[in-house]
Amino acid sequence: MTEPNDLSAFWMPFTDNRGFKANPRMLVAAKDMHYTSASGQQVLDATGGLWCVNAGHSRPRIVEAIRAIVGQLDYAPTFQLGHPLAFEAASQLALLMPQGLDRIFFANSGSEAVDSALKIALAYQRARGQGSRTRLIGRERGYHGVGFGGISVGGIVGNRRQFGTLLTGVDHMRHTHDLARNAFARGMPQHGAELADDLERIVALHGADTIAAVIVEPVAGSTGVLIPPVGYLQRLREICDRHDILLIFDEVITAFGRVGRATAAERFGVTPDIITLAKGLTNAAVPMGAVAVRREVHDTIVGNAAPGIELFHGYTYSAHPLAATAAIATMEVYREEGLFEHAIELEDYWADAVHSLKGVRHVIDCRNIGLIGGIELEPRPGAPTKRAMEVFHRAFDDGLLVRVTGDIIALSPPLILEKSHIDEIFGKLANLLPTID
Repeated sequence: MTEPNDLSAFWMPFTDNRGFKANPRMLVAAKDMHYTSASGQQVLDATGGLWCVNAGHSRPRIVEAIRAIVGQLDYAPTFQLGHPLAFEAASQLALLMPQGLDRIFFANSGSEAVDSALKIALAYQRARGQGSRTRLIGRERGYHGVGFGGISVGGIVGNRRQFGTLLTGVDHMRHTHDLARNAFARGMPQHGAELADDLERIVALHGADTIAAVIVEPVAGSTGVLIPPVGYLQRLREICDRHDILLIFDEVITAFGRVGRATAAERFGVTPDIITLAKGLTNAAVPMGAVAVRREVHDTIVGNAAPGIELFHGYTYSAHPLAATAAIATMEVYREEGLFEHAIELEDYWADAVHSLKGVRHVIDCRNIGLIGGIELEPRPGAPTKRAMEVFHRAFDDGLLVRVTGDIIALSPPLILEKSHIDEIFGKLANLLPTID
């Protein structure tokens, strides 16, 4: 494989461009649980790429499906036209969603799925004669992609500060992270259900009749693996019902087996009105996002519209043939290989491994759910995030890919992993962390 000829041309996303280009770490191939670096080193993927390669890399069934369709139907518009793969992908996806969320709108990423969901929520309120409901409520430390809607309802300061006032009419609930009460919780923390009541404060401030929707991640991933406290999501659902507010789950990370079920909604027993999806939908082989919408929401928008277009929204590549094919093949792999069930079978072993790092130098918390792990490190004095970034670089050089966000190591390996992979991941981290200053 040829070397890139000009590192300066590519403006890399969410990257210290100057630091990377001074010491680039390149990936040139991937198969099953491993990447291959430019030097030929095998790198164990403990992050599923970016939370997205749930079925493992370069799976033949998915690859062959994409290869076949690109020579048959490279592109087809879905504005006033259709192609069969779009409808098949939607039908297959609807079968994985909680009962009633069986209307599927396709986008091209998680960010687009979030912005689509927010627009659908607003369109629904208007269609049912509740046009005053325009406010959108997010949560501190939430991550909902990088569109203007997503960063407006998101609550990660670094993702917002460069971009002005963002959308108006947005407010934020408190986050659920509570190290004082929940440090080293195994699975769902026991304390914090009452934090959902912060939504009542916002309702009292603005009035329920101004609020269209609330959006949360069931498990907040990009901010550092924040697990919902026992009863929190149920309480949030009850408050939304009480005030006739739509509840949106951003499951771009948590869907497709990451928490041992098709969705976190299923795992936690709470059904929202809308779910956003991406990442594991196509095993990341082709970009795709989706919004699963409660049938009543869809029918209200469509049924109350004037003849013609009911929702003035969509993308050139909505339900692209390659993406739809990849989604269908990926869902077949999940089903036929029992990967969601495999995640549940490994969950206890995974949890033991995550919590084996308790007491290791710098570790101030360990948390887990499904096959997700978060290892929080004490920040380096005067240099927050630097300690975790050193872990990221040194782990890669030792043949292990982890993700870091702030001073948190986030882990989300492909669901095809075995116990030997878990042992390797945490063995390497246990050896590495004590050597970091």
